[in-house]
This record gives sequence, structure tokens and C-alpha cells, in this order.
Amino acid sequence: MLHLPIANADVNGWALLMIGFFVGILGGFFGIGGAFIVTPALNIFGFPMAFAIGTDIAHIFGKSIVATFKHALLRHVDFKLGLIMGLLGMYGVSLGKQSILYLEKIGQVGPTVRIIYIVLLFAVGIFMIKDYYHYSRLNEEQKVNVEKDKSKLVNWVQGLRMGPYISFPISNVKAISIWVIVFLSVFSGFISGFLGVGGGFVRVPILIYFLGLPTVMAVGTDLFAILITNSWGAYIYALAGKVEIIGALVMLVGAAVGAQIGSVATAYIKGMKIRLYFGITLLLAGAAVLLKQLLLPTLAGYLMLGSAAVLSGIIIYMLITSVRARAGLTDPADHTQLSK
Repeated sequence: MLHLPIANADVNGWALLMIGFFVGILGGFFGIGGAFIVTPALNIFGFPMAFAIGTDIAHIFGKSIVATFKHALLRHVDFKLGLIMGLLGMYGVSLGKQSILYLEKIGQVGPTVRIIYIVLLFAVGIFMIKDYYHYSRLNEEQKVNVEKDKSKLVNWVQGLRMGPYISFPISNVKAISIWVIVFLSVFSGFISGFLGVGGGFVRVPILIYFLGLPTVMAVGTDLFAILITNSWGAYIYALAGKVEIIGALVMLVGAAVGAQIGSVATAYIKGMKIRLYFGITLLLAGAAVLLKQLLLPTLAGYLMLGSAAVLSGIIIYMLITSVRARAGLTDPADHTQLSK
């Protein structure tokens, strides 16, 4: 057992290392911090909820450096959009942190955070799986058109006439209201600070379904935004004494390796497949949090780690088989073609 003096908790060091590795793979692949898995997992394995949130935000910051660098090499990052969303998200993080400290003061932080986790995880997960289901029923020509055409929601958002306007050429987002970006950035930042997450499980769907980014571009851009937002989140939670640095460093060792594997996998696996597995991951995480809420922490812990391990294994398997299948047929450097 590993004793963590700041949180005054004893946890399994190997469990922390494996959590970091699995979430590193999932985070690099889905463009998320992975905290919707880590924060509940830390709480399940003995961290008080406020420490679980603060420690995971610090861990996400370190891991995002590795994942963002890898996605930048693959040209999957819109730095202009990510920078703006990250900076604006800092304000939302501060609001979320203040809300958490208030709930901790009145003794309601654990149940409140878990209930919100359950609602968001199931809602977003079901939506993305439903989206993939409709996509899978189309013929090949219709699939190509769906991937090229923007949804009605994207057209509506980009058609809002509330100046001033801003464009993001790399993501092919033209003349969108700056107020849309401000609202979405602050909202995802609040989710990050309140739930102890990078905000990616909300921001990635926002980038895809509201702004119309290709899946792989949404993944890389979100990781860059997470890097910025969580640098601030780690700082303010550390000032409040809610970061267990030893636990964060142990997880970061595993995450640094896993993030590189997950990031590379996005260059070889189709965007819609990423959405499917993202949705499945959210549902499994939501089920684990629900079990914790029903006072079944051991079962919740096994489900959380087991699902992360299985999904990480699937991603590694798909990466290996995709590389082998396309060797000699498609140039692996042509990431645009591979990531459609």
C-alpha cells in the first residue's frame, strides 16, 4: 500500500499506475483527460472526493502535455481554437472549484458530484452510440456524404448572427459568433472544475456536433484546450490544499506511456469508430459511478478498471491490425486519408 500524506489515505500504488496507463490510452485516443474514469476511481479506492478531483486535475495537466505533442505531430490540433477555449475555460474552472468547495463545506460534495456524473455520462454516451447506430445503417455513398456534410445543428450554430465573429481556417469553421465560443468554453471549463475532469467528455462532442470539427481534429484540439485549462485548475486546487502530488505523479508515469499509444491510434482508426467506443466508455463509467452511489464500491472499482483495461486492449488491437492491414497499401504518413 502507498501512503499519501496530504490526503491521509492509503491506496494501492500499482492500481494508481495501471489507472494512469489505461486512462492515458483512452485519453490520447478520445481527446479527453479521462477524469470521468479517474476521479470516481480515486474516490472508490480511498481518496476523499475533493482530493480525488484536485489530484486528477493535476495528473491530467501532465498527461495532456504528452498527448497534445503527439497529436500536434499528426496535425490534429487547431491551436487557435484550442487556445481560446482553454483560456476562456479557466474562468469556468474557477466557478466549478468554488462550487465544489461550497458543497464540501456543507457535506454534500460526494453524492452531488456522483449524481451529476451519472446523468452526464449516460446522456452523452447514449447520444454518441445512437449517432453511430444511425451512421452504420447507411450505405457507403451516404456515409461519405454524412462525413463531409455538416449537421443541421452545426449550420444553425454557425448561422447565429451575433457579432463580432471569428474564423478557424484549420478546422474549417468560418465566421462564427464569438459569443458561441465564449459560452461553450466557459461551460466546458465549469464542468472541468466541478467534476475534476479535463472537460473533454463534454468538449469533444461540442466540437463535433456544435462546431462541426472532424473527429480526429476535435480530439487533438480538445487535448490542447485541456492542457491550458488544467494548468490553472491544478494551480488553484493546489492552493486549496486538495492535490495529492505523489498520487498524481504515480498515475502520470503510466499515463505518459499510454497517451502516446492512444494518440497514434487516431491516425489509423476511422472517426466514427472513435465516437462509438467513446460512447461505450462513457456508459461503462456511468454504470460504475452508479454502483458506487448504490453502496457497491468494490463492484464499481472492478467495473471501472476492468472496462478501462478492456477498452485499452481493444484500441491497441485495432491499432496493430490497422497498421498491418494498411502496410504497403496506404502511406501511414497520409493522416488525412487514414483518419476520415
